[in-house]
Amino acid sequence: MKVINTQKAPAAIGPYSQAIRVGNLIYTSGQIPIDPATGQFVNGGIKEQTRQSLLNVKAILEEAGLTMADVVKTTVFMADMNDFVDMNAIYAEFFSEPYPARSAVAVKTLPKGALVEIEVVAAG
Repeated sequence: MKVINTQKAPAAIGPYSQAIRVGNLIYTSGQIPIDPATGQFVNGGIKEQTRQSLLNVKAILEEAGLTMADVVKTTVFMADMNDFVDMNAIYAEFFSEPYPARSAVAVKTLPKGALVEIEVVAAG
């Protein structure tokens, strides 16, 4: 097991790692839309928050020597399922065929009041 950590993604806000490598798999922690340069949420709504969350995931994967093309499974947590279409439009900009498997669920609340949180499993 190896810890993956980068300053190009937000630091953990609790007792967890940004990602863990086990064998050839990388498991990221859920990424909320914090801009690592400012430590604050990005301005805007679900589209901007989805983009930043995925940029954070991308930065963690790059630290591990992987790309978004190596993602095999994603889980998207949303505060409001009515945001699904807008989230999906931005999500589609980060992935191409063959698309990773995905779960998308609405939850009551997310850390710091985020609208979206995204975690992935990547192989490489």
